[in-house]
Amino acid sequence: MAVRRALAGDADAVFGLVQQLGAAFIPVRAAFDASYAELVEAPEDADTLLLVAEDEQGRVAGYALTTIARLLSTNGPSAQLQEIAVDEAVRGQDLGTQLVHAVEAECIRRGVRQITVASRRAGGFYDRLGYSQNAEYMRRVF
Repeated sequence: MAVRRALAGDADAVFGLVQQLGAAFIPVRAAFDASYAELVEAPEDADTLLLVAEDEQGRVAGYALTTIARLLSTNGPSAQLQEIAVDEAVRGQDLGTQLVHAVEAECIRRGVRQITVASRRAGGFYDRLGYSQNAEYMRRVF
């Protein structure tokens, strides 16, 4: 299993994972393609980080999208793990853990002071990785 930066050729696999998220929005391929192209073409030091995890056969079976921003209250950059998904067929094989650890390592390399994740459904997963509950997540959809 390997975690690496997403490439243009990973788009179909990542779109399939986005469809498994069960988010408030139904994924539209044209909108996905525009966003995906922007993310994979961004320079390595961009304020977004899109990583993919490959299963034992080398297939993309998970992804994590993280944004990094400078906040006034954190004495430096802060990261938000915006999206993470692992293919239902390979869950339980530590791909999610590997993705989170890879995101954390890149955040540390960039001098990020904290990483946050909004997760109502996977709280136990993040508890096991050392995360602690800090705030309630609110959202308004436009």
